[in-house]
Amino acid sequence: SSSSSSSSLGRHDPVKVTGKYIKYAGTAFFRQRVMMALMSGRSCIFVNIRHTRTDPGLREHEVKFLRLVDMITDGTTISINDSGTRVSIKPGSLVNGRKLKFDCGSTRSIGYFLEHLLYVAPFGKFPLHITFTGLTESDVDPSVDIIRTVMLPLMQKFGVEDSIEVKIKKRGCAGVGDSKGGVGEVEFQCPAVRKLNPLKAFEAGKIKRIRGNVFTTGLSAAISARVVDGARGVLNNFIPDVFIYTNHFKADKSIKAPGYGVSLVADTTHGFLISAQANGEARKDPEQLGVKCAHLLLEEILRGGCVDTQSQSLAFALMTLGTQDVSKIRIGVLSQYSVQFLRDIKTYFGVTFKLVQDSESKAVFASCVGVGYNNVAKKIT
Repeated sequence: SSSSSSSSLGRHDPVKVTGKYIKYAGTAFFRQRVMMALMSGRSCIFVNIRHTRTDPGLREHEVKFLRLVDMITDGTTISINDSGTRVSIKPGSLVNGRKLKFDCGSTRSIGYFLEHLLYVAPFGKFPLHITFTGLTESDVDPSVDIIRTVMLPLMQKFGVEDSIEVKIKKRGCAGVGDSKGGVGEVEFQCPAVRKLNPLKAFEAGKIKRIRGNVFTTGLSAAISARVVDGARGVLNNFIPDVFIYTNHFKADKSIKAPGYGVSLVADTTHGFLISAQANGEARKDPEQLGVKCAHLLLEEILRGGCVDTQSQSLAFALMTLGTQDVSKIRIGVLSQYSVQFLRDIKTYFGVTFKLVQDSESKAVFASCVGVGYNNVAKKIT
């Protein structure tokens, strides 16, 4: 995710846009731009990548992301210069595939790779079935729990329904200091769809229940009970229907890095899901983690959107690729990351979102007409 201030956002705009390609300086917002290039069929070039640093060029996770794109497509040309400071991508066709295996490395978590794959995967020639290995938890990327419990149901609202699922086979937490992180395993499968449905989401509704998940790997199971106590201490003042599951993975030789974390999901009367996540820190009480995550969730609920901040970009991408009909969604607070996402959508697809702020609630209503993206490879049944 991005933490740049609004004043500096202008520097992330393309350096040059022509009919054939779009050129950027640096790799800010790298994943979304690569995926939009793939979906729109427009080439993109990244130049001056960290060229002033002592270690210039692409980072390991960025190279791996390009490998993932190469794995699920056919005919994509990716060329990187010797120093790694310039990359050009000429997109091919999206084929997906079955029984694919992908190693995410240890610099970024599986969520980094999976987050932007979600809105691309339904448009493959074949369904996608891929097994990721790597870290399942991270403070900067969506956790696999949030992707499974919040982002997939959002995709179902757009009509990607049959057999879309994320299975968490094994947890992998980041190592502390120099120690390597553990190796988690996550299976993702997604059907190929012909087209997406438009979305109308005007009201989030009231919160009717809160569910959560606490996991511990290689630590005492008592820790998860303490996290649950911390979270319930806050949330039970707000609503009685709170249930937090605990998952305990025993300490064995395969767990290199112990760790624990929590994800909370609030379910509204209109069927929308709002989430928050937090990971355990060394020398901090587990109860504090439960309290911290509960406060993050209440903050998200207060914003009053039909999707939480982490899922905004996914909703915008699916609205853009939807049928040529109006989609409209209520967003709490538009994040800086989403602002740039909308600018990139305009660059690649020529779709402009109309943003209207409600004078009373201060919520933002975002609407657009989809490009009517059709999956030509998918047979009409």
